[in-house]
Formats: sequence, structure tokens, C-alpha cells
Amino acid sequence: MTTYVLVPGLWLGAWAWQGVASSLRASGHTVHPLTLTGLADRSHLASPELTLDTHADDIVNLIRYEDLRDVVLVGHSLGGAAVTAAADRVPDRIGRVVYLDGGPVPDGVAPIEMSGREFVEARSDGWRYPFPSWEDLEASGASLEGLGPAERELMRARATAHPLGTINEPIRLTGAFDRLPKTLVSSSFPLDQVRALIAQGHPLFAALAGPEWELREVPTGHWPMFSRPVDTAAVLAEITPGG
Repeated sequence: MTTYVLVPGLWLGAWAWQGVASSLRASGHTVHPLTLTGLADRSHLASPELTLDTHADDIVNLIRYEDLRDVVLVGHSLGGAAVTAAADRVPDRIGRVVYLDGGPVPDGVAPIEMSGREFVEARSDGWRYPFPSWEDLEASGASLEGLGPAERELMRARATAHPLGTINEPIRLTGAFDRLPKTLVSSSFPLDQVRALIAQGHPLFAALAGPEWELREVPTGHWPMFSRPVDTAAVLAEITPGG
């Protein structure tokens, strides 16, 4: 059986993985959904001083204190930035890094650039990025496919403003991350389109051309943990540590 650490994207906490985690556990896997500092059940710790290092430490400390090894480390959307930074710090404990409708942030690049700095800062209050309107999310390019009234109500009720400091500084990597096995689970883009973008050298997809990458998909919108949680769990269950 496999050990998973599940890291949410912007505005979300461990609660977002409930459907996925339940399905994985029912199949016998060990699952650790994680809330990053300043969000959801840890929103009381939000402050302007939080950084990407804080969120990387959240992940690293969970892995170390739970003594987890051969971990399949999953990051949704921009949660992939903290996942990348954490995996670079403890590569000996990571069996595979998985990006769920997201991807790695290149060394020296701030995660906010992947979402569009001007777009984010125009909707922030200076140090927090509140959950946007559905119209703004669509304008940012995020697919809402599969999110019905119940899913939208849940997200709106539980989403918390994201501390900007955690996505506003460049990621710094040692190179250890580069050697780890990696998987993209695409939900917003069909795999044929992803492969075409890789072949074209698109800046957001070119890094996926290496032999350490495998590609999978859960066709739906940008939040498959809400729109197709059982199918998302099934795809993750097929992903194993190692090459």
C-alpha cells in the first residue's frame, strides 16, 4: 500500500481532500491531508510574515515527525509550489511528486507569476488574496466544469483568504528535486493538448518533457477533488513511488 500526503491549492485546507482521502483509505492506503499555515483550520495563524518557506516547512515537518518514507506527495494547483520546495528538501523520503492540475514552479520564479501577478494583486488586500468570484476565477482561466451548486456552496463557505507572502517570493531549489519521479494528473487540459504544448516548448509545460515524468488525467474542471473525488482517488491509487 502507498503513503500519500495531499496538499491543497489556494484558499483550501485538508478538508478539501475528504472525498479523495476516504476513497484511498478504503483501498488500504495511508493518507495525510494537510492544511498549510494560515488557511482553513489553521487560519488563526495567518499573518503577513508567512512565506513559501513556511508552507514548505509544514510539509517537511509532517513527513519527518510522522516518519513517512517513499511518500507520494500530491500538490493541487499552486499548492505545487510548496510541494516542489518541500520535495527538494527531503528527496530521500519522496517516492514520487504528483501535480494535480498544476505543475512545478521553476527555480527563481515566484509562484504568483504562475497565476498572473497583476490579476492576483488587484484582488488582494495587501497581504491576503480572498477567494474570488466565480466570474473572476473563470476570467483567470480556471475551469469550473463539474462544480454544481453543492460544490460551489461548500467551497465558498470554507475557503479562506490566502496569505500572499507564501506565493510572492521566488522558489529556491538545490537540484535534488530534479531527480525525483514526477506525475502530472491533468484535469483542465486533455492529455493530447498537454503533449502538444510540451512538444511546442510552452513555458508552463516544457519541463514535463523529461524522462522522469508520466502523464495521467481526470477529465473535469480545475478542482477534481470536488467534481470527481472517487475518480481522482482511483487515478492516484494507480500512481506508485519510484520510476
